[in-house]
Amino acid sequence: MSGVFTRLVGQDAVTAELLSAARAARGDAGHSAPGAGTMTHAWLITGPPGSGRSVAALCFAAALQCTSSADDGEPGCGRCHACTTTMAGTHADVRRVIPEGLSIGVDEMRAIVQIASRRPATGNWQIVVIEDADRLTEGAANALLKVVEEPPPSTVFLLCAPSVDPEDIAITLRSRCRHVALVTPSAEAIARVLVDSDGLTPDTA
Repeated sequence: MSGVFTRLVGQDAVTAELLSAARAARGDAGHSAPGAGTMTHAWLITGPPGSGRSVAALCFAAALQCTSSADDGEPGCGRCHACTTTMAGTHADVRRVIPEGLSIGVDEMRAIVQIASRRPATGNWQIVVIEDADRLTEGAANALLKVVEEPPPSTVFLLCAPSVDPEDIAITLRSRCRHVALVTPSAEAIARVLVDSDGLTPDTA
């Protein structure tokens, strides 16, 4: 595999699901049939510490914004301007919400929702990545729920949280999101990345 998803270690099932949704969003032939992979406007990405929740969200955002065609290969080529700016955190239509304190408040979320409701400036989608979505206050979660229930046609929300436990994410919000669950990468998968990316020998890795 090449492209941005090489950064997501040991998550083959999730990578396949996100790529399938990105192909459907791009309109690739064969991805309009039932079961071929579908796109939705709200996603919940969960997983234990170190599993790569934020990386998965960014890779998916890059795949959705990717400007390569089906003839060029999979969405998320990692080479186009949309992919590189998304991964670098500078894409105009991809916003990352990272809690500065213990929680994400309602005023901050309302401002984000207002911006996210606009049409994309340069990309295919307005994408909001909410890291540590378990830190949403009740008011913030309700503000987000309203727009998730009736999303603008070009807006995608990617929520990252430790689990689907009601203490981490409100049940009402969880029920409106498509859930993908990451796992702890195996030692073999991590070693493979060290060999392929960092040039270490298998024995050292």
